[in-house]
Amino acid sequence: MLRGNNRQDIFEDEEDYRRMLSCLRGLCERYDDNGTRLPSLCTIYAYCLMSNHIHLLIQEREESIGDTIKRLGVAYARYYNKKYNRNGHLFQDRFRSEPVNDMSYFLVLLRYIHQNPIKAGLTDNLNDYPWSSWREYSRHTVNDFTLCNVGTVIKRIPFEELKEYVEAPVDDSLQILDIDNGGRFLVSDENLRCLLRDSYNIDSPSELTMFDKQQRNAILEDLCSTGAGIRQISRVTGVSFGIIQKIKKTMCNDKNRSFRTVPADPLAYPSTARPSLGRMPSSI
Repeated sequence: MLRGNNRQDIFEDEEDYRRMLSCLRGLCERYDDNGTRLPSLCTIYAYCLMSNHIHLLIQEREESIGDTIKRLGVAYARYYNKKYNRNGHLFQDRFRSEPVNDMSYFLVLLRYIHQNPIKAGLTDNLNDYPWSSWREYSRHTVNDFTLCNVGTVIKRIPFEELKEYVEAPVDDSLQILDIDNGGRFLVSDENLRCLLRDSYNIDSPSELTMFDKQQRNAILEDLCSTGAGIRQISRVTGVSFGIIQKIKKTMCNDKNRSFRTVPADPLAYPSTARPSLGRMPSSI
């Protein structure tokens, strides 16, 4: 996510939105002075331009994602500052990003990005918002800006299934980028590692695979009960986003479930906080 400095608007009119799309296209379609096509800097799978921030789902190619986003920000800020006769930073601090390691989380992000205008109350229909990539997926594109590698996604999941999934309401408890309440983590990675070590004698993510499915899920439920985000737990344990998401949904449906309070100090966990479940080979 790339946000305007102090959450200020970065798009004032239609021309600004179109210029940002043009800057995005410049990352994917590059030519040298002789008109020879150069390799793309990235592959774009989804985008959504909001009044004061943008969301992107991209894959880095010829350079790091940090360099690519910096290139995008500089190009647009140069245009914006000149047009509106202003100086200084247009965007807030560094962009926020996280890796996408499985198809399940890829689809979660695809839905989250395209539903931003609905969550913001700007529209009730994804196809009605002109500044997101959903029109490219639904073939309702009304301008010349076709940026996304739609074909690759449609090969993995038929469009009708994708449409049904993307149009389904986003769970309000979903934590994208593991950021909540002003950008502060609810629980640190070290807290979770300490819980695994002291409660279950787990020192590395690979050891979790030695438990059977029922035991593994019980451990993941314990991690979820701390309030940690799905992506954060996946990062710490190595378990896929989809598995943890299912476990968390089941927990949300259990209204009588209690939640663990995690000490701020990782050393505050007692070594005998919980008996070990014991280790068993996992079934494949």
